[in-house]
Amino acid sequence: MSDIKELLEGNRKWAKNIKEVDPEFFNTLSKGQAPEYLWIGCSDSRVPANQICGLIPGDVFVHRNVANIVSLTDLNCLSVLQYAVEVLKVKKIIVCGHYSCGGVETIVKCKQFGLIDNWLTSIQEIKEQNIELIEETLEHLKHDKARYESAMVDIMCELNALHQAINLCKTTVVKTAWRKGLNFTIHSAIYGIKDGKLHQISQGIGSREEMKAAYKGAIEGIRARYLIL
Repeated sequence: MSDIKELLEGNRKWAKNIKEVDPEFFNTLSKGQAPEYLWIGCSDSRVPANQICGLIPGDVFVHRNVANIVSLTDLNCLSVLQYAVEVLKVKKIIVCGHYSCGGVETIVKCKQFGLIDNWLTSIQEIKEQNIELIEETLEHLKHDKARYESAMVDIMCELNALHQAINLCKTTVVKTAWRKGLNFTIHSAIYGIKDGKLHQISQGIGSREEMKAAYKGAIEGIRARYLIL
């Protein structure tokens, strides 16, 4: 019979190491959480929020799904969002994508995997909305098919994270919170699996009025990065 012995052993070693560094760590943690950040990221096993940001348990509230999608009809994501904003009072919400994202690649390369194709429809819409921008920006790479396809996946990963952050701004949870005067900002970011570095895509959005300028600035920044590849 299969078990998870190796995970339990790893857990015991981890807990022991933590207590040796800070004997009161778990006692303090058990009294409650007050994270500054809500992280909405991809389910990809290579992108653990706490580790890549150098944070410890208790520092970041996390929601993950395939391709870091923020759907206005996803009650799971919306429930996490509402709890983070209204109860935990987080100060920063980060939608983080990552390069070489399998979900984004599925759309860019027109692959089909069944049920998950329905989940990825919003990324298809992002591709269609931005196809002229993408093709114009990557025109100089068209002579090299491999580089062109790789760059298209990466630019779409950035655009996806940006658009999902904008989707956050459109939720009733965020609109209501801003109307009540709650103070927090929404950011989009991208993580590079090849080098382990995290990069901001858009400036923080703290109100509906800031959304348009932040989006425009992010698009200009994306375009500038890929024009020099």
